[in-house]
Amino acid sequence: MTANSDVFSWWPGLFGPDDLFNPREHFIICPNILGSHYGTSGPLTVNPKTGKPYLHDFPQYTVRDMVQVHHHLAQHLGIEKIWLLIGGSLGGQQALEWSIQEPDRFEHLALIATNARHSPWGIAFNESQRMAIALDPSWATHKPEAGMQGMRAARSMALLSYRHYDTYQDSQQEPTDEKTDGFRAATYQQYQGKKLFQRFNAYSYWHLSKAMDSHHVGRGRGGLQAALQQVKANTLVVGINRDVLFPPDEQYLIASGIPGAVYLEIDSRFGHDGFLIETAAFGKILNRFLHPATVNVES
Repeated sequence: MTANSDVFSWWPGLFGPDDLFNPREHFIICPNILGSHYGTSGPLTVNPKTGKPYLHDFPQYTVRDMVQVHHHLAQHLGIEKIWLLIGGSLGGQQALEWSIQEPDRFEHLALIATNARHSPWGIAFNESQRMAIALDPSWATHKPEAGMQGMRAARSMALLSYRHYDTYQDSQQEPTDEKTDGFRAATYQQYQGKKLFQRFNAYSYWHLSKAMDSHHVGRGRGGLQAALQQVKANTLVVGINRDVLFPPDEQYLIASGIPGAVYLEIDSRFGHDGFLIETAAFGKILNRFLHPATVNVES
């Protein structure tokens, strides 16, 4: 949701010079998404009608709109067939939507920690984060830096949904029983909010969360099952057993609806963020899926 097009920087261990997906063997494209300030058009883009950034006036868009941008990029690059389309979380939502819109374009599809429609639980998390942004007094202004303090709080909320109880038990426990304030878990939340504050903007965060809320592949297609039946790619769907934001039932629903899809699940104490961290496990799963004839079944 807040990543850029440099996939080697945010998905190392899976994408890199010595990883499963490396530039020696693969032509890798990771496009910036519609609405992000890292590229493409977004709220900080200058409105040609006013000569000023759109900011609050940027039109709301959906995951389907994001996919249309990817479609136009593929057309521009002259790419008719794509060997593998892969995505996790919001990226997985886009990958699933695109595989339904253009089922003949993709040979393989890998969907990780994602869903076919965004859940009431996920929408509630996003709305709570937007409430934090809206309560920032600066959000009412028409300035590029508006809502940034609110976004720090929003990111702290989001992190609780990205991780798991066990994650904090493992990493944020206090070394002493004598503390009454200044807890590691509290400073960690402050740190994570500050990190996003230094590299992102509240307008993009707001609109991207709205786009995620809109995700529903069955809308206008006769429902989820009818939509999933349209996927033709050889599909792998992977869930994370302790993912509280995109629980495994959501991935199982996808796999059960796509003809011939394979569902696998990994164990991770990192929860939803496991899809970015457990790259060794994902690499093995993906390698077996993509190269079944070359993998020793005993390994």
